[in-house]
Amino acid sequence: MFHRLGHFVVKRAWWVIIAWVIASIGLAAFAPKMSASTDESEFLPKHYESIRASVLQEEKFPAEFSPAAILLFERTDGGALTDTDKADMAKVVKGLTDEHIPLVEQVIPPSPQSTSKDGHYAMSMVSIDKTKMQTDEYSDAAKKLRDDGKKLAEGTALKYQVGGQAAMALDQKESSSATDAITMVATVVLIVVIVGVIFRGILVGWLPVLLSLFPMIAASGLIAFVTKLFDLKSSPIASAIQIVVILGVGTDYFLFLMFRYRERLRAGDDRKSAVANGVGRVGEAIASAAGAVTVAFAVLLLSELGMFTALGPALAISVIVTALASLTLTPALLAVIPAKATFWPGRKWMEEPKGARFHKLGNAVGRRPGLIAVVSGGLLVILSLAGLGYQGTFDMAKSMMPKDKESMVVMDSLSKGFSAGAADPTHVFLTTGSGGGKLDTGALEGFGAKLGQVPGVAGVAPGQKISEDGSTADFTVTLKDAAASNAAIDAVTDLRSAAHSAAPSGTEAVVGGTSSVYKDINLAMTHDYKLVFPVAGLLILLILGLQLRSVVAPWYLMASVGLGFAATLGATTVAFLKIGTEPGLMFMLPIFIYLFVVAIGTDYNILIIARLREEAREGRNPREAAREAVRHAGPTVAAAGFILAASFATFMLAGNILFAELGFALAIGIVLAAFVMAMFFTPAITALLGKKAWWPGHGAMPDHGPEAIGEREPEPAGRL
Repeated sequence: MFHRLGHFVVKRAWWVIIAWVIASIGLAAFAPKMSASTDESEFLPKHYESIRASVLQEEKFPAEFSPAAILLFERTDGGALTDTDKADMAKVVKGLTDEHIPLVEQVIPPSPQSTSKDGHYAMSMVSIDKTKMQTDEYSDAAKKLRDDGKKLAEGTALKYQVGGQAAMALDQKESSSATDAITMVATVVLIVVIVGVIFRGILVGWLPVLLSLFPMIAASGLIAFVTKLFDLKSSPIASAIQIVVILGVGTDYFLFLMFRYRERLRAGDDRKSAVANGVGRVGEAIASAAGAVTVAFAVLLLSELGMFTALGPALAISVIVTALASLTLTPALLAVIPAKATFWPGRKWMEEPKGARFHKLGNAVGRRPGLIAVVSGGLLVILSLAGLGYQGTFDMAKSMMPKDKESMVVMDSLSKGFSAGAADPTHVFLTTGSGGGKLDTGALEGFGAKLGQVPGVAGVAPGQKISEDGSTADFTVTLKDAAASNAAIDAVTDLRSAAHSAAPSGTEAVVGGTSSVYKDINLAMTHDYKLVFPVAGLLILLILGLQLRSVVAPWYLMASVGLGFAATLGATTVAFLKIGTEPGLMFMLPIFIYLFVVAIGTDYNILIIARLREEAREGRNPREAAREAVRHAGPTVAAAGFILAASFATFMLAGNILFAELGFALAIGIVLAAFVMAMFFTPAITALLGKKAWWPGHGAMPDHGPEAIGEREPEPAGRL
């Protein structure tokens, strides 16, 4: 099939190129506009308690003041606020109110209750139309509050800053744009330089980047259509990950094809024949690799978190489009560009290198597969044990933005001047339900007192808000710790138990607020670990079985990749929790590690195991097959793994904790997948198992016919 595809693309190369240009422009021009959500509660299903509490609040307390922004006042000299400062604060608040900023509904002046006990900080609460949360106008309102408030505070002794949800949305928007730009530039530079050095050419270094533009544009358009069609949520981290996935995976597939293309040129094929034969030989590996990655991403649809149900299809579409481009657009372009121009100014691209690096590595694996398996497997096990110290954290705001962003500075100041949980209290709703009648107000005081006795609760606001129909009471509970901290989430767990058990007969208690949302995200993640991981593993196992025609090999390949996942988590835990000072790794990190390491790690295993099977079918014994597989496929795995690891490492340049953790974890995971699992562990285990690895197929039987797995990799020795 892939031979026919290769010949078809070569014969109609210009038509293929034109089709890609038209499709990309059309999808970009007509794609609907997307906006990313920074409200974690939007990513949870409606049956979770925090979401039920939010719905109840909307229904029973529609006019309840819900601050979207916090105006923080303090003196520039750090002293206590004076009467003059308080008068200046009132002028600033009045000035902002008189401006009638779009979407701003109310600006509440600072009061004794919103002033810190030491008198150094004062808060003003701002209500912004929450129906516009997912629009640019929402963050624009925060920007207007920030800019105009600073102007109004000029000439006073006040330091004025804006925090809260709307300000975080604004800072996140600006931070995401910077992250995307940094990621794009750094990844492009890495790919151009590394691919250019590998093939000793200038144009060939730029080709994977130029070729990635079309799938990037086309995939973005398709993602926008799918997101709108199925009403999916868009995560602010999706765009940066999509960039690296398309550039990184696209470069991998480009290398798979380019090594085969150069090999066929060296064997004497003309340019078009070399391209067609290259597609015929490497097409199955690219399709299988893309299939494994796509499946790993697509199963995120089973997640209970909207963040992942949106991210999964987006990345799956990106991989599918990238694979299609690698099998059609890339060979079409190679078919129309003269080979000398592709590799210019290099002059030795037609010469077989004489280096012995991978020859020595292959000999080591072939001679002592048992020792190699123990050493490489032992390294993975040791790193895996370090993962036992894993601790998750849910503070998305602090992790996704640099600490010097204004909304983050305000958050830190609030935790210093007030109770850490004061800026984002928890709400406990006691209700008789629909048609349940009015509450017995005599029981409310006792219920509130029991809430105040829960460990981790700083206090319960005196008095309760009662809904107009008298069916629901709202208890405002202040926690001792910041809403996104693990301590606050633990406190909410106890608070829920206490509220549920203390609810009078005929009533129901539900707990809402940020800490409650994070508690439910934790529960949803536990669900995903039990469902998404196994389903993804089984589907990838099926793909491996179909591609290798074996029952045995896929199992130890998946076992090695599973070890790679655990080792990656362990290495990241050591780096950030043991050596670093972070309180925990971001809660979604394990699922990202699993998906990327399992899927892309399988890519390299597919490439090496295909070569192992080829060598076995050529009649070599298991140890000789392992030696030749490392010798010939090693350069491709090393080049692809190094580039992809370096691409993921560019995340660490983004300037925030989340991307630092993602970048490190995915980079180290790819390094382990390419340079430990694929290069040593997989061929060593296959050599030890011998013909049993291919049972019940005939992978180890000699086959010299046209359907043999393919020609040799381009590098018979160690140099790239």
